[in-house]
Amino acid sequence: MYQRILVPVDGSPVSQHGLEEAIRLAQLTHGRLRLVHVVDDLSLALAMDAQSGTPGKWLQAARDDGARVIEDAKRSALAAGVEVETALHERYTATAYPAVISESPVQDVVITEATQWRADLIVLGTHGRRGVSRLVMGSSAEQILRLAPVPVLLVRAQDEGKQADAKNEAIRIHQPTGALSIE
Repeated sequence: MYQRILVPVDGSPVSQHGLEEAIRLAQLTHGRLRLVHVVDDLSLALAMDAQSGTPGKWLQAARDDGARVIEDAKRSALAAGVEVETALHERYTATAYPAVISESPVQDVVITEATQWRADLIVLGTHGRRGVSRLVMGSSAEQILRLAPVPVLLVRAQDEGKQADAKNEAIRIHQPTGALSIE
């Protein structure tokens, strides 16, 4: 059963949700995790500050942030007693920044990692966007799902507001016959 679990992480709450699920799965199967973070065009664009700095500083800031994301995720896995290893990749193009990202290279790195590391499973968090927002934002998770050489577990994160509402909402079960109603 899933002994080698690949987990792409980016430091977002959605990614953290996927990591937590991967840790639980690794605990159940006595498996190990490989955490992957990619410093790419988007990471670099987010690290830029229009008021100060040079591209070298922006790149170093993106690298430092990536290293922090990987170390935080690694600490979480180790605290749960899960064996873990990490990989930090850099992929970006020579376009002017900030660039409009039309297709993320992240899925290419994840697929390559899964193949070379011989992963049994890829676990990643996803926003679960649909409709226009998915078309506009794109979906790395969808591309990984389509191209992955191994099974992929997509862990959908709920909105904070929906989670709060779900905790406060009464559970209602209604039988189609109306014979039983539990609240």
